[in-house]
Amino acid sequence: MAAVDGVTTAPRGQVDRGAAPRARGTGRVRDRMGRVVAWVLLIAISALFLYPLVWLVTASLKTRGQVFDNSLVPSPVVWENWRTVWDELPLLNWLWTSFAIAVLASVAVAVSSSVVAFGFAYFRFPGRGALFGLVLATMMLPGAVTMIPVYLIWKELGFLGTWVPLWGANLFGSAFYIFLQRQFFLGLPRELFEAARIDGAGYVSLFTRIAMPLAIPSFVIVLLFEFQASWNNLQGSLIYLNAGSVESFNAPLGIAYAMTKYSPTAGGHGDYQYVMAASLIVTLPMLILFAFGQRYFIEGIATTGRKG
Repeated sequence: MAAVDGVTTAPRGQVDRGAAPRARGTGRVRDRMGRVVAWVLLIAISALFLYPLVWLVTASLKTRGQVFDNSLVPSPVVWENWRTVWDELPLLNWLWTSFAIAVLASVAVAVSSSVVAFGFAYFRFPGRGALFGLVLATMMLPGAVTMIPVYLIWKELGFLGTWVPLWGANLFGSAFYIFLQRQFFLGLPRELFEAARIDGAGYVSLFTRIAMPLAIPSFVIVLLFEFQASWNNLQGSLIYLNAGSVESFNAPLGIAYAMTKYSPTAGGHGDYQYVMAASLIVTLPMLILFAFGQRYFIEGIATTGRKG
């Protein structure tokens, strides 16, 4: 040890061994505090988003006068609300109609969008960028602009009052899903396709045997997105299914009917506990779908922007 101006210093090459453990200890404390803060924020945000669902569940189990008291613990718990709704409303018909339409719509748009997206990703031709930009530009059109022309088309074709208008347009693809799938196809090694072409594979084989098997995550995410969108499509249901019988309604239109059926009477409160019970029943399929498909939500979105 040497003393310089009254200060003791360590010889060159010698390190204060007590400083390193103190620095590591301070770093560990900071990491733990960061994790605690992150967990607290995540729990708070999760509770904020879960509150409407919890409120819906509890409201469906309350009495008529307690539905809007904002208490999350119903007292008493009225399980009879669910049975009453199931007996008075054709919920099973509504669920089946929504399921069938959603399957047709999601499969149609996933297949058609994948075909168009593969064409934009694989083929090189003059004006490809401009044509793809034109496809994306269709997303800028508000739905209100095309609502009347599309309605007139289906009317002339004689499909009003049927399921066809709610899924038939998906046979021509969707600009957003085309973009989503194209980004995934662009991330695939082009050498795979060139090798298959040398072996004599046609363009259909390139799409069905190479592109689609590798694009399963993005394909499934398109299915899930469109299934959810079709399941919640109240506007289309009001336009094309509203003229039919109550049994022919789908879930969104059925809930709108339940709102009318259980609306407040003169001087009364309205039986909104039945509306909440019906809403919970038609929401359960979406919760189940997300529970089984959340892996594809994450994987599909994470792998679609690897190459532009």
